[in-house]
Amino acid sequence: ANHGPSYGLDAELKAKQDAKYDANLEREVIDWINAHTNAGLAPGNIHEPLKDGVVLCKLANKIKPGVVPRFAESKMAFKQMENINAFLMACKKIGVPDTDLFMTVDLYEAKNMGQVVQTLHALGRHAQKVPGFAGPYIGVKLADANRREWTEEQLRQGENCIPLQTSGSHGNANASGTFDSSREIVKGPGRRY
Repeated sequence: ANHGPSYGLDAELKAKQDAKYDANLEREVIDWINAHTNAGLAPGNIHEPLKDGVVLCKLANKIKPGVVPRFAESKMAFKQMENINAFLMACKKIGVPDTDLFMTVDLYEAKNMGQVVQTLHALGRHAQKVPGFAGPYIGVKLADANRREWTEEQLRQGENCIPLQTSGSHGNANASGTFDSSREIVKGPGRRY
C-alpha cells in the first residue's frame, strides 16, 4: 500500500528503520528460501513474492511437515494476511520467540521489511533444532542448555572465596583489603604510592 511520503518524526523513524536493513542478511535469507522452496526470489524486492504468504507457508512445512495445515493461494487480501499469520504461528511452534517475529502488516504493507528478514533468519536458526530437518541452515547454532546442580557443601565453599571483582586495580579493594589508588593521576613529587 502506498501511504505517501512521511514527514517529521515519521520520516525520522522510517529513516532509522531503513538504516537497519541488512542487504547481506537479505541475500543469505533469499538463498536459504530458494534452496528449500525453489521460489526464485531475487535480491532487491522480496516483498512482492512473499506478500501472499504462500512461499512462507511452504517453507514452514518444509522445515516441519504439517505445521501449516492449510493455506490459500488467493489474490484476496484477507486470505493473504491469513497465510502470513499462519506462517507466524508456525514460527512460534518451531520455537522462534515472539520478540523475533514481525507483524503481519510489516510484510503485507512492506512497513518493516528489515524485521521480516530478521524473522526469516531467526527461523533458520531455530530450524536447526527441529528433529528430522536436515538443512541447509542459516545463522549461528543455538546453544544447548548446560544446567548445573550444586550441592550445599559446594555452595558453602563458594562463600569463602574472594571474587575477582574485588581484586582489580580499578578503585576497588585489592586482595589484601586496602584501597588501590593507582587510578589517581598525580605526577611529580606529590605522587602517592
